[in-house]
Amino acid sequence: MADSFPPRAHQSPFRASLLYRLGSLHRLGLLHKLGLLCGLLAAGALARSVAAWSAAPSSGAEMTNAAQAWLAALDDQQRSTALMEYASPARLDWHFIPKASRKGLQIRDMNMGQRELARKLLKTGLSQIGYDKATKIMEVENLLKELEKNKTNTPLRDPYRYYFTLFGKPDAKERWGLSIEGHHMSFNFVIENSKVISSTPHMFGANPATMKGEELIGFKPGMRLLAGEESLAFDLLKSLTPEQRTVAIIAEKALEEVRSAGQPQPPTDAPVGLSAQKLATEQRAILQSLLAVYAGNLADDVAREKLAEIEKSGLPNVWFAWAGADRPGVGHYYRIQGPTFLIEFVNTQPDAAGNPANHIHCTWRDVRGDFAIPIGK
Repeated sequence: MADSFPPRAHQSPFRASLLYRLGSLHRLGLLHKLGLLCGLLAAGALARSVAAWSAAPSSGAEMTNAAQAWLAALDDQQRSTALMEYASPARLDWHFIPKASRKGLQIRDMNMGQRELARKLLKTGLSQIGYDKATKIMEVENLLKELEKNKTNTPLRDPYRYYFTLFGKPDAKERWGLSIEGHHMSFNFVIENSKVISSTPHMFGANPATMKGEELIGFKPGMRLLAGEESLAFDLLKSLTPEQRTVAIIAEKALEEVRSAGQPQPPTDAPVGLSAQKLATEQRAILQSLLAVYAGNLADDVAREKLAEIEKSGLPNVWFAWAGADRPGVGHYYRIQGPTFLIEFVNTQPDAAGNPANHIHCTWRDVRGDFAIPIGK
């Protein structure tokens, strides 16, 4: 293993879904030249594309095995910190802000072998794309530390200050939970009978959203951690007709934060904005590609299931809403909501260097209930 976890993040080949690769083609401006994305993502094709993904071992089974191996490697004191009862209220206590304390065992308090096993556990819940984003987010803590070195009263920045917690002992025939969390990252899974039955709340953040200025401690100008989540949404907004924009834009000013951040359950408001039923074929393709970017952060079987649920409940029942500016560098927010999910994205805060609207928070929630807890129970 390398000398540290997280390792130095790098651009590795994408092994995620075909849909994500097609989303990348769209971001590169190749959609109209190739005519490929629309053909594959038009009505009904999403399910066929999802079914075409290569079969992979159950992420729930891999996660259970990885959690057992990690837990077995801990000493008694570490185990008492890392392992909690499944019914513990701490299971629902999540957030992505730089908190003074968190539940679980942090990477800094693990030895090298334990860190390697924690790394393997993290990988079981994510695609290679999602894992690359997660490790880069951890590494960016070093950049924030450098940018803020002359400031006072700033949060502690530490790439090893990410915490792993198990709720209930991981067992192939039982229900148990996993939390991996720290600044700008919160992953929450529930596994039952070796199957992931819940993967929300799920959060990624980026500060800076785009690296500006000169190269600093190895971070090069133009680096973007959440490029697809932002660029495709702008593409969708720009594709709307004036009449569609009137419906889709719900406020001139962006929301300051994603709603219900840190709360056990997502907002229960009815969807607002523009129904996908009102979108043209190419506009629906952009929306589907954006959904695939979010799902593509997760392990392949979990992503397949999420996209299949969206297809089953009907793309016309998905709504897109926008608030704030229609260009980068000025505060903007969007929401995508369907019968099974809620995505929220906000970019309003300045980055650590003071560049305006260059600090992203984005979440995926289950409107039926996060943490495998149905709404209302």
